[in-house]
Amino acid sequence: MSSPPQDTVTVDLGGRSVAVPQGGLYDRYRMATDLDEVARDRRVSGVDFFRRLPKTEVDSPIGPTLTPNFYYRISTARLTMLARTRTIRTRLPSELAPLEVAPGIGLVSVMFFRYDVCDIDFYTEAAVGIAVKPARHGGLGFFDLVTALKNEHLDSYVLSLPVSSEIAQVRGHDGYGFPKWVTGLDVDIDARRTTARVANDSGGADLSLASPTPAQTSHPSGERVSSLTSYTPINGAWHSTLNQTNVLAAGTVRLPRGIDLRLGQGRMSDDLRSLNPTRTVQLDVMAEGQAALHMPVPTSVPMAAATVAHQRIQGFTPPSRIAPDTWAALLTGAQKVLKTVGAR
Repeated sequence: MSSPPQDTVTVDLGGRSVAVPQGGLYDRYRMATDLDEVARDRRVSGVDFFRRLPKTEVDSPIGPTLTPNFYYRISTARLTMLARTRTIRTRLPSELAPLEVAPGIGLVSVMFFRYDVCDIDFYTEAAVGIAVKPARHGGLGFFDLVTALKNEHLDSYVLSLPVSSEIAQVRGHDGYGFPKWVTGLDVDIDARRTTARVANDSGGADLSLASPTPAQTSHPSGERVSSLTSYTPINGAWHSTLNQTNVLAAGTVRLPRGIDLRLGQGRMSDDLRSLNPTRTVQLDVMAEGQAALHMPVPTSVPMAAATVAHQRIQGFTPPSRIAPDTWAALLTGAQKVLKTVGAR
């Protein structure tokens, strides 16, 4: 359930007038949020993760701003699916290459986010994304695959990213280059149930999800920190955006059952249909976490990345920096993961 309507004030973001909640964190602090005040919010487990991440002021398309953007209490859900690489490539810029789990098979996902306490106030978000090989990376996709399936580090290209608030849309679209728009969007995640609904332009259902929440494992703050790098073109140049997630309670189910993912009419459903996913292989739900979203930075995305051939795990030789026994253990673990998701 979304937060109830409240009074707003108008702020300027890169020459655009944006309404934000009156008395909210952005209205009072403009990204320089008082961590001691956040720590007093009963919804927030702690702020130690953020004290180790000092903010800096940078110029951006939305004007001078502080980075990273802090998210003090979040919950997320992600469905990971298999899709044919040749279909995925029709939706990727030529500079990017899909991450493959097997020859001709890549990974796509549908994601939902609920940000209860953050520097730009409450909002919800959803996404359709494609797992890609990291930019400036060679042909060896093995490490990328292992870390992606273990949720340690993901690289992605986002096709659609609707949000529920105006400030999230302006910052995300103008400042980060993401395909964001504002729509009705409900995300509810607790230890028992995960539900989400994205509205289309007419108020009907674009896309919805209902599922049992996987059993959650708690983690001390800082013990499990994952990252996501997203690639977007801004003013004709490629940029990368880093998002760091401090996982506090999360669970995963491979080959999940009881998933009710419904496609309706709208931009998200159209994007997912265009990828023609063949099988859902994993459900990840984080009932509680925190995040730091950094402003995008210019990055090199070589054209050659789109033409690098997939290499089978069998036959790889260990890089010189990795001991043979460590390499063998990594190969064994990767093969088990691939077998679990049905890839050979």
